[in-house]
Amino acid sequence: MTAPRLNRRLVLEEAQRLPDGAGGFALSWVALGSLWGRIEARSGRERAGEFLTLSSVGYRITVRAAPDGAPSRPRPEQRFRVGNRLFKITAVTEAGGEGRYLTCFAEEEVPT
Repeated sequence: MTAPRLNRRLVLEEAQRLPDGAGGFALSWVALGSLWGRIEARSGRERAGEFLTLSSVGYRITVRAAPDGAPSRPRPEQRFRVGNRLFKITAVTEAGGEGRYLTCFAEEEVPT
């Protein structure tokens, strides 16, 4: 595998539940650190929500691999932030046979 050009700074975030003071909880996103990656668009689709239409685009995001259990290793249900854009990670797999890179499949949802 040819080394990918990692040209985007990504912030890896994880959701944490915080008590809301009324017996429930609120989600808060906490930054775990930053990684360099490559973002490639895949296919897109549009679906109707209750009050608006959501455009959903799939992305393939490549980052350097990290050992299992390391906080810098992306996992499903986490997300990447690039400026104001958010990419929800849906799956992670090793890229190539050497295990030097990870491919993260993600979706960006943008209300239209």
